[in-house]
Amino acid sequence: MRKKIIAGNWKMNKTPSEAAAFAGLLAEKLDKSGCDVVFCVPAVSIIPVAEAVKGTDIAVGAQNMYWQDSGAYTGELSAEMIRDAGTGYVIIGHSERREYFGETDSEVNKKVLKAIEKKLVPIICVGESLEDRWELKTVGLVRKQVGVALKGVSANDAKNLVIAYEPVWAIGTGMTATSAQAEEVCKAIRGMVCELYGNEVAQAIRIQYGGSVNEKNASELFSMPDIDGGLVGGASLKEDFIKIVKYD
Repeated sequence: MRKKIIAGNWKMNKTPSEAAAFAGLLAEKLDKSGCDVVFCVPAVSIIPVAEAVKGTDIAVGAQNMYWQDSGAYTGELSAEMIRDAGTGYVIIGHSERREYFGETDSEVNKKVLKAIEKKLVPIICVGESLEDRWELKTVGLVRKQVGVALKGVSANDAKNLVIAYEPVWAIGTGMTATSAQAEEVCKAIRGMVCELYGNEVAQAIRIQYGGSVNEKNASELFSMPDIDGGLVGGASLKEDFIKIVKYD
């Protein structure tokens, strides 16, 4: 039985002091919740949030990283930097990174490989636009994104990764894929992993759904057989996140 993993993506919100206070509030109520809970926070908030959740089973994640270890890459952060600051996870390939900053599938793969090398758990984001869905390209596109992201990843490492299916049209729009739509794509992702690595890895890897997840739809979404939790955006910035984690 795969353990659910519910991660909050705080995006570009909350100052370090606000983030630490909010993380402390949530951690007090979510410690030992039965799920793996991750707060993915802005880089400047990693250290104060890690300190705020110290002594609990809440993990901290970064929202991005670069694939080089060091060098003249102004504004970037290495895997070693974010890990030393207190993270155990890192979001890679979020649709906002792909859309606004031109991140490619190849770059996602480089980041995934570096995260694994540095003992970070990548949360690999994949998903389609509304136009892709209308044109019935969803499954093919997502399979391609998964295949490139996992290029060069060993079976042993793959089973410990997290893949987040986030339809671009459902992120921050209030629109949510139905549980059947989300399950269809998450099942296809698991099928792709099975083709690459075999059934043992496919049954071990955790696949999240993300896209306007809230306390009202979490239970139905997370009850689907191939959905192992969620990557939660706006709702993770409110105390309602507690209800999402405690969805049952």
